[in-house]
Amino acid sequence: MSNAKNTVLQAAAELFGDKDPSAVDRWVAANYTQHSALAADGPEALRGLVASLGEDFRYEGARVIADGDLVALHGTYHGFGPDPLVAFDIFRVDADGKLAEHWDALTPLVEKTVSGRSQTDGPAEVTRADLTEASRALVTEFARKVLVGADYSVLTDYISTETYHQHNTEAADGLDGFGAAAAAWAEQGKNLVYKKVHRVIAEGEFVLTQSEGEFGPAVAYYDLFRVADGRIVEHWDVIVPVPAELPHGNGLF
Repeated sequence: MSNAKNTVLQAAAELFGDKDPSAVDRWVAANYTQHSALAADGPEALRGLVASLGEDFRYEGARVIADGDLVALHGTYHGFGPDPLVAFDIFRVDADGKLAEHWDALTPLVEKTVSGRSQTDGPAEVTRADLTEASRALVTEFARKVLVGADYSVLTDYISTETYHQHNTEAADGLDGFGAAAAAWAEQGKNLVYKKVHRVIAEGEFVLTQSEGEFGPAVAYYDLFRVADGRIVEHWDVIVPVPAELPHGNGLF
């Protein structure tokens, strides 16, 4: 396990598991930069957030991906609001082993999805660390050509025609399921528009992309892909509107 992954898991356990505000002193850099729409900048704002967590708060982790100094968490927050929230969190760990920067996207948990899959279930462990760079290259090119370039004629060069497990709540499994959902969204005035991919985080067969674009309004897209046999075979996502104002000046990305 990478040092960055160890750092984030231990820090998260103390901050959000133990709900210990003093963990900020041990794990958070003095110049901690916040991009979340839910918190102000700096370590003291994080300390206040942790101190405000209620007894019913808990985090249920699903998967962790580490790539250099970036670590992505995928899981569900309970007790952070009236309903459970499915989230992607990205942390940057500095050279001193402290949390230095944070991005996130949270969306309500949906009990009944079109595919029957939950927003977080499915394979969780990295089993093919040797595939990291091949997975990164495949998803990066897919994002460039298909997501940003909107060239759907090459979709099957990247997504398996045999197995495509879908965790988006409104889409069924397979390419046909995705096509039907995209058509329904377009009728609602919500075309999938990707303008820029900001980060690609890869470990083994898992690759997370953080992008901005439009889905009707301006949104942040967090897309997690699983790769097998040279094709994308599974997809999880969180799509959140870009707020008009943030509690800091660092931007959402």
